Amino acid sequence: MTKKIAILPGDGIGPEIVAEALRVLTFLNADMNLGLEFEQGLIGGAAYDEYGTPLPQVTLDLCQAADAVLLGAVGGPKWEPLDHAVRPERGLLGIRAELKLFSNLRPAILYPQLADASSLKSEIVSGLDLMIVRELTGGIYFGQPRGVRTLENGEKQGYNTLVYSESEIRRIAHSAFQIAQKRNKRLCSVDKANVLECTELWREVMNEVATQYPDVTLSHMYVDNASMQLVRAPKQFDVMVTTNMFGDILSDTAAMLTGSIGMLPSASLDESGKGMYEPIHGSAPDIAGQGVANPLATILSVAMMLRYTFAEATAADRIEAAVNAALDAGVRTADIFAEGNNKVSTSEMGDAVINALKVGV
Repeated sequence: MTKKIAILPGDGIGPEIVAEALRVLTFLNADMNLGLEFEQGLIGGAAYDEYGTPLPQVTLDLCQAADAVLLGAVGGPKWEPLDHAVRPERGLLGIRAELKLFSNLRPAILYPQLADASSLKSEIVSGLDLMIVRELTGGIYFGQPRGVRTLENGEKQGYNTLVYSESEIRRIAHSAFQIAQKRNKRLCSVDKANVLECTELWREVMNEVATQYPDVTLSHMYVDNASMQLVRAPKQFDVMVTTNMFGDILSDTAAMLTGSIGMLPSASLDESGKGMYEPIHGSAPDIAGQGVANPLATILSVAMMLRYTFAEATAADRIEAAVNAALDAGVRTADIFAEGNNKVSTSEMGDAVINALKVGV
């Protein structure tokens, strides 16, 4: 049975890194007869330039008809003067909402070859393997009312609304507990329940759902402490679950523990397992078009796609092993380069992964 993947390169370095991930997918598709079909669409600034909107209907139709979506990155200074409603980032938020991709999985894994690339001491981060589960379609990013208004005294005021319904919290809780069951059965829920009533409800619902998962140990932590603990002792965590905004911030912190944000993939899933897969980094317009971006996060996002949406665990394992082999060979893009390594371009890193796949590591 044919499986359709919507390919959305996006802006900045997006087209460069997606091209390498697509090469990997194309190779495995032929080598393992996976039955994959690909169709490309526009999103973000590229879509605005073509259609006047960051999420045109033709792209949305493509993604709704697909079994999975591979996304690069969106945004850049070219589009910053635009009205907030049509900026590239609205396309990304829009597709998450339209596809009901509520559960964002962000693994932070330190490859042993990159222990020295982390900004922390190797003994603190060596062996790091944690998963951050971020609620993706609610919270302050989507809450209403929102906007900028002028008060009676003439002063402007910006306002956003943090809101979560009980059902939204329960849904992401189940997702996080089920992931914890497949790992080390420890789940830390991150909130700010001492200040925010919304996350007081979050904690209450987490405790209720926990009764259905007696094999998982649930703990709670305030977000300010969690951010400190990620830097102080990150290996204390196995799975973390948190709100949209807190997850956005904490996952980027966790990314730097691994040596480079260019190494970390993500999956955004709906209730049936359909997902959008993307690197957690942005569009990096300052290096776009230079052929120096690290494609490994995007390639590893493809591995997550094969594992979570298509249940092709063997293919996913092969990609992850090939990335390990490339790192073992000392191949490095600029963001993870150290003296004694072989500095390569974006496409050369893609070559290294494909070559490792060919020799069957």
